[in-house]
Amino acid sequence: MLFARLLLRRVILLVTLLACVFVAVDLLPGDTARAVLGREATPEQIAAKKHELGLDRPLAVRFWNWIAGVVTGDFGRTARGRPVDDLLVDKFPPTLLLGGIALAVTVLASLALGAWWATRPGSVAARVLQPTTTTAVAVPEFVIATVLILVFALALGWLPAVTITGRSGMPAGPEMLVLPVLALALPQIGWNTRVVRAALSDAALAPHVESAVLDGLSGRAVLARHVLPFALPTIVAGFATTVGMLLGGALVVETVFNYPGLGAVLAGSVADRDTSVVAAVVALSGVLIMVVLAAADGIRAWSLRGRR
Repeated sequence: MLFARLLLRRVILLVTLLACVFVAVDLLPGDTARAVLGREATPEQIAAKKHELGLDRPLAVRFWNWIAGVVTGDFGRTARGRPVDDLLVDKFPPTLLLGGIALAVTVLASLALGAWWATRPGSVAARVLQPTTTTAVAVPEFVIATVLILVFALALGWLPAVTITGRSGMPAGPEMLVLPVLALALPQIGWNTRVVRAALSDAALAPHVESAVLDGLSGRAVLARHVLPFALPTIVAGFATTVGMLLGGALVVETVFNYPGLGAVLAGSVADRDTSVVAAVVALSGVLIMVVLAAADGIRAWSLRGRR
């Protein structure tokens, strides 16, 4: 029952967010019909295009019709006449690949660095991690992306500055993914390393951990069996939040590296004032985040149940 209420609350929040997207795009300066037809279009042509796209109807009616279509799996058509479903099928996999690799790198690096920091709080590595993670969290993805391009692409020439795609629409080689993944993952590694370290440090203060140490268990055994299970809910919640941050950051990073994902689609749709595409990208990202949060809730519930 609690899970159902939580899911309903998230669905309502997503629908509210989509309504705000419709309003925000509608308030942007410019005209969708003129953006599609060009500056030389006559007023009659613009009026006909608005009628074709349904832009002459009230905003609330357009939003309701779009939501009704989404429920049946139809995201509508772009302002240029292409089915939004086809656009998402083409462009979402590259974004999912980029975000998935960045998430895997974030999880592995954060767990390793956070555990090292928590178990050696007075070491040189801990004194380095303190300012380094703070800096990584504070610097935006596009700044990190720019610095990576300047160093590794322009100065050293080791990696490409832009993404070249193959016939499948995916990056032509793994080297195309290195800089975008780093630009996405570094801020999240900084934040999650601090989360992991704090969660492990707090869990280590529990009485049963002290008993395990007094029993003569090794440091690794204490960490794996007695500390990590108690810190797991906090760590999983941090990684679940990271999914949303990665999706949002991916749209910026993709633009910097000319990556063939949803970033370019979103930028073009905002330029065209194409509400259906913008809302579809937000809806798809929102559903993915809801699925990850639901999985995190399940892991947290399982972990808490195991303590009883």
